[in-house]
Amino acid sequence: MNIIARSSFRIMVGLPFLESREKILRTVLSKEKVEDGLDFKEIATMTEGYTGSDLKNLCTTAAYRPVRELIQQERLKDMEKKQSEQSQSSDTVATSEEKEEIEISLRPLNLEDFRQAKNQVAASFASGGAIMNELKQWNDLYGEGGSRKKEQLTYFL
Repeated sequence: MNIIARSSFRIMVGLPFLESREKILRTVLSKEKVEDGLDFKEIATMTEGYTGSDLKNLCTTAAYRPVRELIQQERLKDMEKKQSEQSQSSDTVATSEEKEEIEISLRPLNLEDFRQAKNQVAASFASGGAIMNELKQWNDLYGEGGSRKKEQLTYFL
């Protein structure tokens, strides 16, 4: 017989510190192609006040930047190809079409990708803002060590 019970503890988990943000970034980007010598500490420093979820969103946004660049390059190639086809005389008929093998290679993520992504992904809330103060007050009242902890009786019968 299994019994499922809710925990009576309420624990406030604060925002990650610098070292924690750096570890989160390394974990999220562990399977991504990043530039050699990417300064994770600098990225962690510029993301003060970010939650773990915010950092994941930042990494996702940064990872799309090389993809967008590749798409833009392909569009330019297509436009140039169409222009060159139009400039050729209409009398010539191609006997065989050239088949191009396209190898897609994205460049590794770099620090600039994260700087640009930071302009698009803001922290969920300010660490010194009203919401954080309300959460701290709630934690003081109801969280671990708050007023809900059992008090010992101060008198004996």
